Amino acid sequence: MKPYHQIPIKDCGERLIAIPTNSLSLELPHPYVKLGAEYGSKSPYCLRQGVVQALLEAQFLLEKRYPGWKIKVYDAYRPVGVQQHMVNYTFDSLVKELNLCEHQLSAQQRQDLWGKVYQLWAAPSLDRTMPPPHSTGAAVDVTIINDLGEALDMGGEIDELSERSHPEYYISDRDGESQQYQFNRQLLCKIMTNSGFIRHPDEWWHFSLGDQMWAWLHNQQHPTNIAIARYGRI
Repeated sequence: MKPYHQIPIKDCGERLIAIPTNSLSLELPHPYVKLGAEYGSKSPYCLRQGVVQALLEAQFLLEKRYPGWKIKVYDAYRPVGVQQHMVNYTFDSLVKELNLCEHQLSAQQRQDLWGKVYQLWAAPSLDRTMPPPHSTGAAVDVTIINDLGEALDMGGEIDELSERSHPEYYISDRDGESQQYQFNRQLLCKIMTNSGFIRHPDEWWHFSLGDQMWAWLHNQQHPTNIAIARYGRI
């Protein structure tokens, strides 16, 4: 159970809608579909209606400052089954990366590996009081591409299981390249937060609006204006 799971959910009933491809860029083919994840009848590139509107506002703010630049969506809606698929995939990848044999893992090794997995992935819970953020249609993983279609270098990859994923990893590094990474991350954060999103504390690419994590972070920043989650699991 994460701290944000204490936030109550009162779903507003907004439907999932497609992210407009004429305004925003998409990561194609979808990275988890490439890994065998099955989405069923729902597209991974959809979000709650209000979240799509906020994302379009963020795109407007970006293009106003940098004409021709676009927000690129890496991942959006994610069913719980896909969450489970990616949790299992990450565990298996760690086992291979460390040259371990799953059937020979000690209890401590297994516990340590799962601890690393859940540093990145929310638990694929079917409990409606604690849905994975992406399963609400209110969380989105994004980056920025310039007017040449090139992704800005953020100094780390989306879904990277390392300390570099922390949003402020480069903040104290005075190296010019590192400061550019920090500038790019802050640019992304600024346009998203100015549109109502809040960034995940540990992931530079993850932003949400209206889910439990968003409400929990909002309440920390605005203790006199308490919010609850308006988007639950779909």
